[in-house]
Amino acid sequence: MRFAGVGLVMLAAICWGISGGIADILITKGWDPIVISLYRGLVGFICFLGWILFRFRQNWIFSTRLYIWSLLAGFGVAGNFTFYFLSIQASSVAVAATLMYTAPVFVLLISFLLRIERSSWFKWGCIFGVLMGIILLTGAYNTESISVSFLGAAAGLAAGLSYALFIFGFKNASNIGKPQTTLTIAFFSFCLILFVVADKGEAAAVVTSSDIGWFLLLGLLGAGISFIFYVFGIRWTAPTTASMVAMVEPVTASLFGVLIIGDHLSIIQFLGMVLILATITILSMKQSD
Repeated sequence: MRFAGVGLVMLAAICWGISGGIADILITKGWDPIVISLYRGLVGFICFLGWILFRFRQNWIFSTRLYIWSLLAGFGVAGNFTFYFLSIQASSVAVAATLMYTAPVFVLLISFLLRIERSSWFKWGCIFGVLMGIILLTGAYNTESISVSFLGAAAGLAAGLSYALFIFGFKNASNIGKPQTTLTIAFFSFCLILFVVADKGEAAAVVTSSDIGWFLLLGLLGAGISFIFYVFGIRWTAPTTASMVAMVEPVTASLFGVLIIGDHLSIIQFLGMVLILATITILSMKQSD
């Protein structure tokens, strides 16, 4: 079962990585990142709703705390998807995916502020390592020739912060109810939030466009089946292993961007990416222990 769990987590991470590339294709075709994010979440919500209805009595519970934490997770995932796609639009898939995976650092900083965790030299060293990686990846060390725009970097980091918010909400909600219940409520609130801010005309145009297949594929890989794979996978996988395997996502997204879309990374940007992912992996392993 342990190997099956690792395989499912890896499949989920690969799906998430590919979804970033699909989003880049849709952005290149002229679709708004918010509309793309809306459809990714909407298809995911339909999948989770079907999952929870399959055994409704066993899956659903009535708890105010569950609803509150799930709604918080919904806000987090809405921000994560939207800022991620905005970062892709302003920079590249590789840069956006790597910056999004700074989420554990934001979780750590929030834990310091809320006094959930005590600070240590190791943890601050990890934070410093990630900051150095961000500087190398974005080219902030040379203000005359910055390789990534301010909007691209800010949106990528905002995606990471939103991801941290989702982690907090999902973890606390899953301690009360089942993951499928949490995901259904979270993605329902996600759809409501993005429906309010999205361009209604463009969102409606998706249904009759020739790109509807890309949108459905994005939703299935980026939210529907990938989250289901992940939920089942982590049941049979140690937290440390799951954290390491999840790093397949930014690697997959980067390879997709470089090999298929044609993105380019300098050697310094590549070193920055490696520094960020290696530091996050070490931090995740240490936190899991």
